[in-house]
Amino acid sequence: MAEHDYLTGYREFSWPRPERFNFARDVVDVWAERDPDHLALLWVDDHGAEERRSFAEIAASSRRAANLLSDAGVRPGDYVVMILGRQLAWWEVLTASLRMGAVISPGTTQLSAKDIAYRINAARATCVVTDAVNAPKVDQVLAECPDLRVRVLVDGEREGWIDYWQSMPAQSDAFETVDSLASDEALCYFTSGTTGYPKMCLHSHSYGLAHQTTGKYWLDLGPDDLHWNCSDTGWAKAAWSSYFGPWYQGAALFVHHTQGFKAARTLELLAKYPITTFCGAPTIYRMFVLEDLSKVSFPTLRHCVGAGEPLNPEIIETWKRATGITIMDGYGQTETVLLCGNYRGMEPRYGSMGKPAPGIDLQVIDDDGRIVPPNTEGDLAVRVKPEAPQGLFLGYKGEPDKTASAFRGDWYVTGDRARIDDDGYYWFVSRADDVILSAGYRIGPFEVESALIEHPAVAESAVVSSPDPKRGEVVKAFVVLAPGFEPSDDLAGELQDHVKSVTAPYKYPRLVEFVEELPKTVSGKIRRIELRDREWGRG
Repeated sequence: MAEHDYLTGYREFSWPRPERFNFARDVVDVWAERDPDHLALLWVDDHGAEERRSFAEIAASSRRAANLLSDAGVRPGDYVVMILGRQLAWWEVLTASLRMGAVISPGTTQLSAKDIAYRINAARATCVVTDAVNAPKVDQVLAECPDLRVRVLVDGEREGWIDYWQSMPAQSDAFETVDSLASDEALCYFTSGTTGYPKMCLHSHSYGLAHQTTGKYWLDLGPDDLHWNCSDTGWAKAAWSSYFGPWYQGAALFVHHTQGFKAARTLELLAKYPITTFCGAPTIYRMFVLEDLSKVSFPTLRHCVGAGEPLNPEIIETWKRATGITIMDGYGQTETVLLCGNYRGMEPRYGSMGKPAPGIDLQVIDDDGRIVPPNTEGDLAVRVKPEAPQGLFLGYKGEPDKTASAFRGDWYVTGDRARIDDDGYYWFVSRADDVILSAGYRIGPFEVESALIEHPAVAESAVVSSPDPKRGEVVKAFVVLAPGFEPSDDLAGELQDHVKSVTAPYKYPRLVEFVEELPKTVSGKIRRIELRDREWGRG
């Protein structure tokens, strides 16, 4: 797209605001009816298997899945916790849940049994859909989850569980989609904060509608594209770029079902398949440029985007020299759709977040909610009055105080600090909170500190981010030992293993430093900011 197209689009854009909307009916079914054979998904795994699904096939299988869940007792408004990797069932069950008016809550496959129990109970979920690796975790905590009635297993048989693939063929592909209000609850993502356990971030059905700007402007997609997004299926970024954004535009998804990311293998697949657009976390691009890029070529690749954190300018330059493609950074949150980005045809400023997405009034404000002058640091905020943009979250379920704290006068406050330059480009400065973003994962320090304190050697701990060349930042734990314990490398390793065992493994502290005491306020609150500033050379 040419720059003037973005500028014109931004000036003239207005959000559609239908009273009723259901992505399954109003997008998936529409593409299925328009061209039944149009490719929706190309799925491959590490064993040579390859599956193709048209929009018509996705529509039909999602109706069968809706009947399966409905027959099992799932009702409109019920919460469905889905813990799946990149199995085909992820797309079918997500579409089915939207179609039947259930509220779908995706989670990463790295969740511990304790994490799973917390999510099921916080959501009062009646149904869980998962795989053979995670089903035992669910059964381990089943007695603690009184609302859970339905358990669905997508890859095998297990006592007390519905066998998804065995049951699907017997289901009818006729199902009347719920005529949902655009404002009805549709999705729930758990997002880490600075204190307490993850918050339940609720989105309405209009969230899917709002991702039209993600798909059209940032991902630059159309019906002829094959788009590959590498993000974990448990994160909202998968909703952005592995579901709503591409399918709204009629683009097909490329899905690689694998147990772990390997840069060389990913580059091979980019070269082998007719992938036109690619989305990856900055960590992925940092790993790409460590490979010999002169040995691979990508004949169909035309557009690349990155999100999660600012990408190093040298990485962008290296990738551009090898491929001719500039990586376009974008910015948004679990609570939002695309807020800011670099768009095709717009001259990017390396390291910049770009410019506001169409339909978004994004500003930098002060503590009183006043817009600050250019080149002045402040809080990055979205105008929500007189009318909020489509795609903004409904709130944190069951936590009105936390919901209220996210707003300041006419603004939703993102929790990030930024500035705007004289040409209208936005620049990320820092997070206003202590949340750690590591290799695309959002990690709350409280969760790691809570895991550490369960170990008998730990009297006290503080967890902060520490810079890392590959992951952007990693988790670092400052630990005060209990009497009778001495600092050692072995003990540090033991604490790391302990955290992996009691919470999702991606949260463990890659760095452990033993200290005599932690910096605190007069009231006794740990000053994480002091430790973080020290790590980042700001203290």
